[in-house]
Amino acid sequence: MPPVPSPLPVDFWFDPVCPWTWLTSRWMLEVRKTRPVDITWHVMSLAVLNETRLDELPEHIRDLMDRAWAPVRTLIAAQIAFGADALEPLYTALGTRYHLDQEPRTRATIEAALGDAGLPADLADAGDADGYDEALRLSHREGITLVGSEVGSPIIAVPGSHTPSGKVAFFGPVVTPAPKGEEAARLWDGTLAVASTPGFYEIKRSRAVGPLFD
Repeated sequence: MPPVPSPLPVDFWFDPVCPWTWLTSRWMLEVRKTRPVDITWHVMSLAVLNETRLDELPEHIRDLMDRAWAPVRTLIAAQIAFGADALEPLYTALGTRYHLDQEPRTRATIEAALGDAGLPADLADAGDADGYDEALRLSHREGITLVGSEVGSPIIAVPGSHTPSGKVAFFGPVVTPAPKGEEAARLWDGTLAVASTPGFYEIKRSRAVGPLFD
């Protein structure tokens, strides 16, 4: 029998309030079913990314950024208290409530998501203060440093020997709806092919539809 390939380490930075990131993350879980990948989840923050340019943003985006602090602080608190393995189930619980069930981005929703993930509800206390902000900013900076500040959430990084960091990182891909099965695997293969090409920077086209959840 041929040897089983070692899983490819994949680092995935996310902000749970972003619907496009949710779709990319669900695609990544589909990829894991058909390709040998080992996903490590990391928290990034659109609130941190945009805090110096809030005046340039539309009012509804500024409002979202205000409400984006609590969930990422709670995720960091869960990671510190229970380890990195707590991030995937808590992200899935938050994303399900935010994006599929369209629940408000409130403390009550965070507490419910913590319960879904088997975590104590009092972790939501972290969302009301800045005690975890240093750790949050460090996690955010680790991701954004790999790609630059002109992108957002999500960021994906894989090993890359031709880069100074030893990682090939990119924003996206932005997809809707999230591909499944072999379609998800083909997109992964193609994404790796273009991202690992030295000197490659961007493919883009205008979005014709909004996020489609199923």
